[in-house]
Amino acid sequence: MHTDAVFSIDWLALRRPADTAARAHALEARARAWLDARRGGSPRTLHLVDLGSGSGANPAHLAPRLPGPQRWTLVDRDNALLVHARHACASLCDTEGKPVSVHTRLQDLATLDELTIGEADLVCASALLDLVDASWIERLAAACDAHGSAVFVTLSVDGSWRFERLCAPKSSAAGVPVWEADTDVDDPVVNEAFNAHQRGNKGIGAALGPDAAACLATALRTRGFDVELADSPWQLQLDDSRQSQLARALIDGWREAACAQLPAMAERIRRWHARRQAWCAGSSGRLVVGHVDLFASPPRSST
Repeated sequence: MHTDAVFSIDWLALRRPADTAARAHALEARARAWLDARRGGSPRTLHLVDLGSGSGANPAHLAPRLPGPQRWTLVDRDNALLVHARHACASLCDTEGKPVSVHTRLQDLATLDELTIGEADLVCASALLDLVDASWIERLAAACDAHGSAVFVTLSVDGSWRFERLCAPKSSAAGVPVWEADTDVDDPVVNEAFNAHQRGNKGIGAALGPDAAACLATALRTRGFDVELADSPWQLQLDDSRQSQLARALIDGWREAACAQLPAMAERIRRWHARRQAWCAGSSGRLVVGHVDLFASPPRSST
C-alpha cells in the first residue's frame, strides 16, 4: 500500500476518542445479535478478522461489546503497528468478561483475497474503506459472500465537513444546544479539492474516498446481503483542547491536500487555512466531519 496510507501511532491515538464517540451503537447491537444467532447456542469460538488494524483500536472497542468466545486476526502491512496492537489487545475480554484470543498477520491489503478472510464469522475494518478502489471492494464482497461472513465497517469518510457555532439563544426550550453553520467563502473550494485528492491512488488503485461506503453497500446487496448504513460523524468541540488539536490537524491536512490538487490556488487555500485556524483557536464552536458505518449480514443460505 502507498505511503500515503500509512499512519503514525500518534495520529491514531489523537483520533481514537473521536472515533469512539462517533460510532453508530445501533449497528454494534446488530452485529452482537447476529453473532449470537450465528453461534446458535453452541460454545464454539467466533472468528473475527480486522482489516487494516493499525494500533488495534477497532478490536479494542468491539471485543467487549460482542459475544464470545472470540478469536481475532488483526491484519496490517505495518509490523510496528501490529506489535503495538498485539500488546494493546492482549488483555481484551468479550461481553461476558472472558479473555479473547488475538493473533496478527503481516500482509499488504492490496493482496486481499478469500484466504485473508478465511473462515471469519465477522469481517471488520475502521477508517480503511475510503483508501481502496472499486475492484478491492468487489473482492471483499465476494470473499465475504463465499464464506458467509458478516461485514462491519466503521468510520468511512463521506466527504462532508462543516464548521458550526451555537445559536443565540444558546439552547432550545428543551435544553438541547442548537447549532448553525459558520461558513467561509472558500470552504466549498477546499472541500471539493480535498475530496478529489482523496480519490487518488493510495496504493490500491484509484481510491473511492467518500463514495466507498455506498460502493460496498451496493456490492453486498447485489449478493443478497442485508445492509444497513448509519451516520457516525465526528463532532469536535473546539473548547476541548484534545478535540481542538484534532480539528486543527485536520485543517492542516485539508490545506496540504487541496494545495496538491490545486497548485494554482495555493495562496488562496493558505489564506483559507489561516482563517480557519484562527477561528478554531478563538471559538467555542465545533467541527463536524461526516463518516458512515455499515453492517451487513449474509444471505440466510450462507450462514
